[in-house]
Amino acid sequence: MPCDLILALDVPTRADAAPLLRSLRGSLRWVKIGLQMFTACGPDCVREVADHGFQVFLDLKLHDIPHTVAKAVESLAPLSIGMLTLHTSGGREMMAAAHAARQQTKPDLLLLGVTVLTSMDAAALAEIGVPTAPDAQVARLARLATDAGLRGLVCSPLEVQLLRSQLPADVQLITPGIRPAGESGGDDQKRTLTPAEAARVGANYIVVGRPILKAKDPAAAARMILAELDQKSEGRG
Repeated sequence: MPCDLILALDVPTRADAAPLLRSLRGSLRWVKIGLQMFTACGPDCVREVADHGFQVFLDLKLHDIPHTVAKAVESLAPLSIGMLTLHTSGGREMMAAAHAARQQTKPDLLLLGVTVLTSMDAAALAEIGVPTAPDAQVARLARLATDAGLRGLVCSPLEVQLLRSQLPADVQLITPGIRPAGESGGDDQKRTLTPAEAARVGANYIVVGRPILKAKDPAAAARMILAELDQKSEGRG
C-alpha cells in the first residue's frame, strides 16, 4: 500500500505561496491549504494551487450544527478540492449530514474526520473533560466517523496501527505530525513520527510543512521525503 506526501502550505499570503508552488511543481502531487491561508485569501488560493497542477486538500476542520456543515460542503463543492476535513467531535449526525451533502454534490471528494489534534496529549484532553488517553479517544471517534459514512481520517501517526486493526481496509489515513529524521520540530506537534515510520505503520498520506517550506531547496527536500516513502512502501508490500 503506497504512502504519498502532502505539503502543508502554511504561509501567510498568496505572494509567499507562488514561488514555492512554482519550485515544487513536478516534485509532489498534493498541497494542503489550511485555515490560515483560506481565511486570508479565500477560494482564490484554492484555484491558484489547482492552476499550478496540484491536487488540493482543504483543511478547514468544519464543526457546527449538521445543517450548517452540510451547507458548507455544498458551498465548497464547486472548488477543485480532493479532500476536506471536519471535526469528528461534531458527532454522528453532523458527519452523516456532511457525507450526504458530499454524495449529492461532489461524490469524488474524500471527507476526512479529524480525531484528536496532534497538538493535544492526555493532559490537554483532561483539561477539556475527556479523561481517556489520546489513543482511546481517537479510536472512539474514528469508529463513529466510519459508522457515519466517512472513509478518511486524520490522526497522529502513533495511532495508525491501532486504527488499521479496527477499521475497514478502505479507510484512508492521513497523518500530520511528521518530522524527517534529525528535525527538531520546534512547533506545537506532540505526537510525531518520521516519514519512514509513518509509511511502515500504514499511513496512506503524510502531511509535512516546515521541513519543506524552510528548506534551502524545498523541491529537493520534498523529493527526499518521497524517495524515503517509496522505499518503505515497497518494503511493507
